[in-house]
Amino acid sequence: MIEVTVDQLAEAIENMHGGKACFVEAEEIREFSGERIAWQGIVHIFDLAGHPTATRAYAWSSPIEGSDKRRFYAVLHVPPVSSPADAVRAAIVADHKARR
Repeated sequence: MIEVTVDQLAEAIENMHGGKACFVEAEEIREFSGERIAWQGIVHIFDLAGHPTATRAYAWSSPIEGSDKRRFYAVLHVPPVSSPADAVRAAIVADHKARR
């Protein structure tokens, strides 16, 4: 399994959204869809300096099915996203809409 570093996640935030990301902590998240786990993993929380609307961001990566590469997620702490779990839910919704 390929692991990513905090620095790679910070770089993903900075490349996607701008600003300067500084690691704060990591939190394990389990997101359920009914009785089953829809997503489980570690979300890294970053303070974000120099961004016009957000002072915090959440980042994680997931393997790309059928590949040895990973997809990076970077979600800003702006309404309605106010927690790592909200960030995961927002990414799940965005991925679902993109597949349609």
